[in-house]
Amino acid sequence: MNYHGTTILAVRHKGKVAVAGDGQVTLNTNVVKHHAKKVRRIYNDAIIVGFAGATADALNLSERLEEKLERYNGNLTRSAVELARDWRTDKYLRRLEAVMVAVDEKSLYLISGNGDVIEPDEGIVAIGSGGVAAQAAAKALIEYADLDARGTVQEAMKIAASICIYTNDVITIEEM
Repeated sequence: MNYHGTTILAVRHKGKVAVAGDGQVTLNTNVVKHHAKKVRRIYNDAIIVGFAGATADALNLSERLEEKLERYNGNLTRSAVELARDWRTDKYLRRLEAVMVAVDEKSLYLISGNGDVIEPDEGIVAIGSGGVAAQAAAKALIEYADLDARGTVQEAMKIAASICIYTNDVITIEEM
């Protein structure tokens, strides 16, 4: 059985950052959940994370990121790099199947099990099955619409939901 169904979009625009995630979880050809929460705040609400992949794996990684944040006094850059290093080299962690986005007031990162800690040039990153559609929509909205970060992620996620069958329009948004 294959689980599908995540779109996470993070946008930094007009001095704010917003992270949105859809609520759909799909098992093979069936939607099994409509209101999953794939975006949440950690580390005293100073960091927003969004995840795609196996839920238990993603939550495990989120907890490990929070441990790194505690260890490095909330330094997201250092914590993300250390998590990615552990994730890539640790025998147990290497088997985790997830990708995450982590943001704070200054930084926006995509973190993967390949050891990637990527900060996008344009302040937009998206992951999951509808990620390409959401990212393209966000890029166009920033260029041609007068929306703030929250409005951009909200509208871009609606567009992704209308294109990707593994993405729905039940959207969770966290903003700073």
